[in-house]
Amino acid sequence: MSVLIIAEAGVNHNGDINLAKKLVLEAKNCGADIVKFQTAKLESLVSKYAKMAEYQVENIGKEESQLEMLRRLILPFDQFVELSNYCKEVGIEFLSTPFDIESIKFLDELGCSIWKVPSGEITNYPYLVRIARTRKPIIMSTGMSTMDEIAEALTVLRDNGASKITLLHCTTEYPAPLDEVNLKAMETLRDQFDLEVGYSDHTEGIEIPLAAVGMGATVIEKHFTLDRNMEGPDHKASLEPAELKAMVEGIRRVEKALGDGEKKPSPSEIKNKEVARKSIVAKKAIKAGEIFSEENITTKRPGTGISPMHWPEIIGTMAVRNFEEDEVIEL
Repeated sequence: MSVLIIAEAGVNHNGDINLAKKLVLEAKNCGADIVKFQTAKLESLVSKYAKMAEYQVENIGKEESQLEMLRRLILPFDQFVELSNYCKEVGIEFLSTPFDIESIKFLDELGCSIWKVPSGEITNYPYLVRIARTRKPIIMSTGMSTMDEIAEALTVLRDNGASKITLLHCTTEYPAPLDEVNLKAMETLRDQFDLEVGYSDHTEGIEIPLAAVGMGATVIEKHFTLDRNMEGPDHKASLEPAELKAMVEGIRRVEKALGDGEKKPSPSEIKNKEVARKSIVAKKAIKAGEIFSEENITTKRPGTGISPMHWPEIIGTMAVRNFEEDEVIEL
């Protein structure tokens, strides 16, 4: 099963449906499996008193309320219908993260086949219940969460009908500092909860997602943008199209290299065994009837004769014929 690659467009369309469509097309051209957006009813998502995160203030260059910022970024429901249809047209799966109950209902009716639960909703009980009751597969990010909070969220989801759940390790900072990524926590999640795990990446560059795949991630999510210099909260921590394509290609190469885990000679190795390994050969000329000893035999390439692992059995036996120097010993 291939690693599922989610190209996170998020709100990097800056509230423009045409930019959103360009993001869809770039995600498809870069080889992503899914392009993901964010759906919300602002009055249900954030109060007028909610402040922006520090990274949002820094990336936008001014401070305002979350509500004011999001008004410029969130697309209306009808435009998600248009986006979903456009995804079908270009041949990539549409997905959007809901941030409120009304958005869950809308996206469910729109036909989203899976859910992506963001880190911020992991403690939102009514949200989790509504998601679970659709009985669709769930991918849940775990940024900012303790193990107890994750366990509680999983209990709520399972008690309300969810069965297939994948956990994404995540560091909720944009960009995420490398010394806070803690990729090994992904393995902890897998071992503790016996679920498939993946990684939602907010670091700069593509190295960390590739490392996550090497550690067993089955899902990779990564923000991307048309241009990191565009105005908006998430552009600076996003990949540009050429980088997204490089990440996808890198992931496909890494997962191909992971193999099935069985240790055995590969088809391409077998032909090299005779060249690289050694045989027991005559160290000098040996006459028939002479006893093999450390003085008259040694090990050299090629590996076409008796393996040196049989050395103890050969020492002390009699030469059945004359051997020239370097000739492979026969019994």
